[in-house]
Amino acid sequence: MMGRIAYLNGIFMSLACLNQPHPNLNATLNDGILELALNRPERKNALFTDFYLAIEQALIEADQDAAVRVVIIRGQDADFTAGNDMQDFLKGNTAGVDGPAFRVLRAANNFSKPLIIAVRGVAIGIGTTLLLHADLVYCDQTARFQLPFVSLGLSPEGASSVLLPERAGYLKAAELLLLAEPFNAATAQQAGLVNAIIDGDVYQHARDKAARLVNLPAASLKITKQLLRGSTARVQDCINHESTIFTERTQSAEMQEAVSAFMQKRPANFRQFD
Repeated sequence: MMGRIAYLNGIFMSLACLNQPHPNLNATLNDGILELALNRPERKNALFTDFYLAIEQALIEADQDAAVRVVIIRGQDADFTAGNDMQDFLKGNTAGVDGPAFRVLRAANNFSKPLIIAVRGVAIGIGTTLLLHADLVYCDQTARFQLPFVSLGLSPEGASSVLLPERAGYLKAAELLLLAEPFNAATAQQAGLVNAIIDGDVYQHARDKAARLVNLPAASLKITKQLLRGSTARVQDCINHESTIFTERTQSAEMQEAVSAFMQKRPANFRQFD
């Protein structure tokens, strides 16, 4: 380490996630593989404003740094992420097209290098929608996913209203988004959200796949990813459109009822708004 600039194999790096790390984002760089481990276990890695922005910055800088060839996002231990931190969310910090959650989704959509996500435990809300922007996704049998937006009086995010039907087909996407129920690893694989369910160490499996990728031609990987994904602008427009509707829904009576019910530990009564 030289001052605030890391030095590796003759290359100076300006990755803030290594030089000025966020306390909840553990970053390591080994042989071209940048691992970003979400580390807030007491809240199941629930994400708040500064945490989101640290992830966004790490993705943007990694995309521009020649020392990084592949990025892995995972939990530090037993969970991926429980999604938005409720207290931070209720402050309105996630609202608007430029809200921190949408900035992370946009950064993932624009990321030009291989992006791998490994999931243990809970992957709720953005913990599931972020998977739609990865290139390879692996989970183990402990993984539990959920797209809870409708049950919170909200609406889809992360271009999931477009990308999920493309992956899973309309009926499966409708099932996951409309019913808003938790689902297991097998359902996630059926819906095209994960490549494989790993019996062993899913984090090590992700590293093994990343090690394969770092030894392949970087330019060929970028071009192939671009051809596979098509226009990132199309997805970004969808992220922006959904974020506008999502933000409007945060002011809805249904959303307020969902929050009240959560705080009071009771079932929400949405039929009162009929």
